[in-house]
Formats: sequence, structure tokens, C-alpha cells
Amino acid sequence: MCGRYATTTNPGRLAADLDAIDETGENDSRGDGFTNYNVAPTTQVLTVVARHDRDHPDDDPRLRVRRMRWGLIPVWTKAAEPGVPVKGKPLFNARADKAATTASFRDAVKYRRCLVPMDGWYEWLVEPDPIGGAKGKAVKRPYYMADADGSRLYMAGLWSVWRDRSVADSEPLLSCTILTTDAVGELTRIHDRMPLPMPREHWDAWLDPDHPAPASLLETPSEEVVASIVARPVSTLVNSVRNNGPELLAPVDGAPEAAESR
Repeated sequence: MCGRYATTTNPGRLAADLDAIDETGENDSRGDGFTNYNVAPTTQVLTVVARHDRDHPDDDPRLRVRRMRWGLIPVWTKAAEPGVPVKGKPLFNARADKAATTASFRDAVKYRRCLVPMDGWYEWLVEPDPIGGAKGKAVKRPYYMADADGSRLYMAGLWSVWRDRSVADSEPLLSCTILTTDAVGELTRIHDRMPLPMPREHWDAWLDPDHPAPASLLETPSEEVVASIVARPVSTLVNSVRNNGPELLAPVDGAPEAAESR
């Protein structure tokens, strides 16, 4: 699963790196103001989609950077009050092997697929407490998974557009979920699930707004796809979403060895 992650990019920089259109309308001059070391569900997050120009629908689709709520809201969700969807199960993750047949995700699998950029993500591993004495009291230790060279990761996601059907011309609410798959390679030591990475060579097929993605892109990836990702134990400060700073990524001295690329 993936319930927390870190990102240090901003919309303008991301759009420039990908030759994409920045549709967030956010001021790039804020710079580090976009950095979030403890992204949690319901947060507005950056996503990458491919869509046609509304005024020129016959043109090729272009990459676009958009803000979306992390936690997909199905289009059929009712409104609790005007313009506000009813609160339901937080759909911040979707199993890649079941998404195509799950009511909340199957329409998005066909035509609304996205990428969720991140620097890395967190998982919690139950381990014996090194200071717990002979009884070996267990603790949940947070680990941070990221590319060894610091490269940005792009995870497969799905997105949705929700509107309050009871309100004429209601504002659209964009939301997304991150697809997860079985962990592979050394990452299995940390958790049995992981976000589904989407290699650059598959972006065209994955983001294609006109055709369903090949079923193979929803399968568990090979170990080679995650070979450069390393895991390290980090501070329990990340356990609280109120904590948000670079200290969350600092390695914890004296902790057991984490998974490393081979």
C-alpha cells in the first residue's frame, strides 16, 4: 500500500521537466513552498495526465500537470451538501489486479489514468524494539523508499471528475488514487504491497485518453523495475501528519539494515 509519501517538486518545474502544460494556476515563484515531506490522503497532490485540447479535440493529446485530491471520489457519489461529496471509504489506493472490475475504479481504468510523481514513499515494518529488553517488544518502524540516485518516481494512478448533479454548472472536483501491486525484490522485506511504478517507456500507452491501457501494465512489475529503489529506516516523526520537514527523511542510526538494490 501507499499511505504517505514525500515530494519536493512544484508544478512549474514538473511541467518544464516533462514538456507539459501546467494547469494548476499556481505561482511557480513560491519555490520550496510546494515541498511536502509527509503527504497524506485528502491532500491536494500533483498528477500528470494526457488530454486533448478542448478547443482542438483533433490535436494529439498533451501532457498536463493538474492538482487533484488524493482519495478518489467516484462519479456516482452523492452530495452531502451543495458541492460537497458524501464522505466514504478513503480510496487513496486501488489494487492494480482488481481495479478493472471494481465499481469505484473500472471507468477510470479505461480512460482516466494518471501518473503521481513523488520523491519516495513510507511504509511501516513491525520489528523487535532494540531497547525492549528480553521480551522483545515489537514496534512499528517507518521506512522510506526512494531511488538511490534521488531521481523522481512516477507511480501509476487513476483519476475521476466529480460534480454535484443537483447543482447546475457545479465546479468539478478532481480526485485520484494510487495503484498498488505485490511488492517485489528486496522491497518485500518492508511490506507485501507497494505503489505500482510506471516506467517512462510505457507512459504513452498508460496515459492514452482514447484507448484502454494494455492489461500487462497493471501486472506486478519485474524486479528490474524497482532495482534502483532503496529503503532506509527513518524517524517516527513521520507517524504524525503534523510533522513536515526534511528531518523526516534523515536515516536513523543504529537501526537494522534496510533493503538495498542488488
